[in-house]
Amino acid sequence: MTTPFYVSPQQAMADRADYARKGIARGRSVVVLTYADGILFVAENYSRALHKISEIYDRIAFAAVGKYNEFENLRIGGVRYADIRGYSYARDDVTARGLANVYAQTLGTIFSSGGEKPYEVELIVAEVGSAPEDDQIYRLTYDGSVADEHNYVAMGGNVDQITEQLKREHREGLTLEAALKVAVDALSRDGVGEKRTITAAQLEVAILDRNRSQQRKFKRLVGGQLTRLLGESEPAAEGGDDGVAAQTSEGATPGTPASSPPPSTPSVTPEDTEE
Repeated sequence: MTTPFYVSPQQAMADRADYARKGIARGRSVVVLTYADGILFVAENYSRALHKISEIYDRIAFAAVGKYNEFENLRIGGVRYADIRGYSYARDDVTARGLANVYAQTLGTIFSSGGEKPYEVELIVAEVGSAPEDDQIYRLTYDGSVADEHNYVAMGGNVDQITEQLKREHREGLTLEAALKVAVDALSRDGVGEKRTITAAQLEVAILDRNRSQQRKFKRLVGGQLTRLLGESEPAAEGGDDGVAAQTSEGATPGTPASSPPPSTPSVTPEDTEE
């Protein structure tokens, strides 16, 4: 009879933690930071369909890095929790802190269980308040640990370099445009601190806007709005529309040359007139 291989509990937990950290570090980074009118979420994401940033409830949003299928299951569970609690009690009873506690219990149970692998995910749950001092940002790691963050937080990828850049550039009361510039500058730092170019097509951006008139404060920034905020030039319209627009602005009908003179009537001289 062979003796079973023994692994101490400390070594087993260390191995599981190392496994989860390596999986998270392979993903592209996400940055969450406060600005004057709310909370800004910026992720480096080339996919237009698979979102890293999502709405959970009226004032609550969710961001994640790691394995998509794992954090998508957590997102769906969070939406269900928020809907049921808001329906059973009141919409104001759905809070980011309550949702963070639910996620912490789920992740902690999975991490400590020997029957399944730990989730390779890291989450941020944020809630926008009626004033900047009421904003809440919670960061959850693979083992269920919860951290109450202030002003800014980064996760995934080159998190150390990104956090240092955010620490240098972030200020209270930033405008949305300035906050977006800070986030993109931080995300553009590679592993050795060099800066690379990130365009609007490579970003997923959303905000929780406290001044929005609707009950739901979550809004995605896409297309021309995002391009203008980043200061990028929008692509020219196809099909030679610029020339048509110029003619239209001068009063000409589109499709008709503006400079075409009306047909002239030939003049009749006395020599050509019959007597």
